[in-house]
Amino acid sequence: MYDLIIRRAKKSDGSLTDIAVRNGRIAVVGEVDEHASAAQTLDLQGAVFASAGWIDAHVHCYAKSPVYHDEPDLVGVAGGVTTVIDAGSTGADDVDDFYRLTRAAETQVYAFLNIARTGIVTQDELADMTRIDPVAVREALQNHPGFIIGLKARISSSVVGSNGIKPLARAKEMQRETPSLPLMVHIGNNPPSLDEIADLLTSGDIITHCFNGKPNRILSAKGELRSSIKRALGRGVRLDVGHGTASFSFAVAEQAIKQGILPYTISSDIYCRNRINGPVHSLAAVMSKFFTLGMNLEEVIQCVTAHAAEVLRLPSKGRLAVGADADLTLFDIRTEPQVLVDSEGLSITGERHLAPLAAVVAGKVLLTDEGKSKNVFNL
Repeated sequence: MYDLIIRRAKKSDGSLTDIAVRNGRIAVVGEVDEHASAAQTLDLQGAVFASAGWIDAHVHCYAKSPVYHDEPDLVGVAGGVTTVIDAGSTGADDVDDFYRLTRAAETQVYAFLNIARTGIVTQDELADMTRIDPVAVREALQNHPGFIIGLKARISSSVVGSNGIKPLARAKEMQRETPSLPLMVHIGNNPPSLDEIADLLTSGDIITHCFNGKPNRILSAKGELRSSIKRALGRGVRLDVGHGTASFSFAVAEQAIKQGILPYTISSDIYCRNRINGPVHSLAAVMSKFFTLGMNLEEVIQCVTAHAAEVLRLPSKGRLAVGADADLTLFDIRTEPQVLVDSEGLSITGERHLAPLAAVVAGKVLLTDEGKSKNVFNL
């Protein structure tokens, strides 16, 4: 007896599989006995894709944030995303409250802790070095070891003010106390220069907004990968998209991908305003842009499943495998012309688009609006 059986699901490589779930874990991937019973059975008839649950490694979903806020389920399961990681909305001052609020969500929520104890209550949280409180960070990590999965430092001129690279150096000092946690670093306008930033990063650290179109970007004026970024990638630093309102350029992404410089993770940097008004809208919409930029379905799905789980150090997620968390995303691919817009206002037309139909969280099926309207699963 299983809690859920999904029959004839299409994987991203085009092959079909059955999936059985018991007690919040994947129990079978392959062929499930035709006589097996379950509390709920979905037969996808080879027409709907199933992958490990999508993970959005960069969102803002602390509803009380005065700057970037949203509800976890609106950026999560409503769009087929089973797991979201809030990227520094809260620091030590508010992380207790954020944790409490997330317990009511269907979406699984984790957090990168902002190194500023205030979190993002203003745009310049690291312009005042006294906001970086290592003792408060240490206590927050001790209080929420399963919730806080890394540190976040926004290192761009509008955030750090005249402090330059100092906040990042302080972040690396704190990280050395807990080397199991990754550090996500937001890049944007300089100073400090991207070269200074990259040279401080070590294996497992994450550069988010990797395809931004600002002067402080990963490509030189000639379109070549900066030497500092090449060295950082050689040390195991990872590139994350973090699309956002102002941090994704089709031109930069296209140049990079043509050179084989692919994102390791695709994330949205979504919050209420860029979800409703664009240019983000959803993780699926961001993922779909990469089809037009030359990546294939398997590469795109890896960026929000296995790669995301690895870099975020969530070993039970991101895999369609026996024993893994029973987090799945059921989706379709629509083929129709659609105008796509980047953060610089540039438009291109894409032909293939991901349409999430359901998020399965710990074996519970949660239909998206499109899944409900299409009534694909006869639920």
